[in-house]
Amino acid sequence: MRIRNIVLLVFFSAAVALVLLLPKPKAAGAAGAAVSGGAPSAAAGTAGQGPGGGARSGGPGAAGSSAAAGGSPAAAGPSGARAGRSASTTAFSVRTEPVRRGTIQDYIESNGDVVSDSAVKVYPYIAGRLVSLKVPLGGRVSKGEVLAEVDPSTPGSAFSLNPVLAPISGTVTSLPVAVGSLVGTGIAVAEIGLIEDVQVEARVPERFVGVLRTGLRASVSLEAYPDVTFPASVVRVSPVVDPVSRTKTIRLGFDRPDSRVNPGMFARIRLNTLAYPDRLIVGEAALRSDAEGSFVFVVRDGTASKRRVVRGVAVDGRAEVVSGLEEGETVVIEGAAALADGAAVRDIGTREGDRP
Repeated sequence: MRIRNIVLLVFFSAAVALVLLLPKPKAAGAAGAAVSGGAPSAAAGTAGQGPGGGARSGGPGAAGSSAAAGGSPAAAGPSGARAGRSASTTAFSVRTEPVRRGTIQDYIESNGDVVSDSAVKVYPYIAGRLVSLKVPLGGRVSKGEVLAEVDPSTPGSAFSLNPVLAPISGTVTSLPVAVGSLVGTGIAVAEIGLIEDVQVEARVPERFVGVLRTGLRASVSLEAYPDVTFPASVVRVSPVVDPVSRTKTIRLGFDRPDSRVNPGMFARIRLNTLAYPDRLIVGEAALRSDAEGSFVFVVRDGTASKRRVVRGVAVDGRAEVVSGLEEGETVVIEGAAALADGAAVRDIGTREGDRP
């Protein structure tokens, strides 16, 4: 019984000693704070050390200061860096342009030939041999002037020379027969035209027939003068469509005579057809579409907002917006593929070709 009491006493004494030797929680926290605070904790303890020992006067306080001064940045540093990197990568670079009000002009491009509307072929009155030409190519002649002479004589007989007279006044544009050739009443020996009164003849595909009418304005360019445009207008529209070529012939008259325009020249024509005045216009590149229809991105205060619009006609990269936008608003014309509603954007300017 005595031995058992001794054993219990020893065991109890060991338990009490173990409890007394274990570190207290507050001390452990202070020690941990001192370790995490590092140099600031030690400095605080040194500065506030007194008779009672630096550990008590500087320890817990220093630990708190260290946690506030050193711990918070350490905790906030990585997340703050991530937030900074995220903010810097969400601003998309775009190009923009303002919504403007103006006119969209539709047109047709075609080719044609310069012709003289007053050209006349001249035929002899009698068959024979052409013995002379009285006028040079390009020469001016008057009505009734002798152009050439034909000898109707045959072997064994002699006849007077038969003159070929000019039926109109104008310029000799062609002398297709050489002197000495045999000619008949069906062979032209000359052609006279009013070269000052020239026109352009062109053929327009059938699908554009519905917009053709006299008075339509056009600009004509010639191979000989590629940097010059000659203003003209439609003066005649054929009443029928050619069943073979499926085209309709039109004639264009020049606004004023020009000696540089000669019959036979090749012409390129831009014929203005329908005009759409006073329309809201954006670059066609600004218009995008999805399953719900067309939309644009409107930029305001560095943010792109997705806006539903109704589009109209489009010509040469310029498109009409029927509804959804106001004049003066700014829309994205380049870089919209990467955007979403509410995205931050950085406008890097308008392309040179898009400026008004």
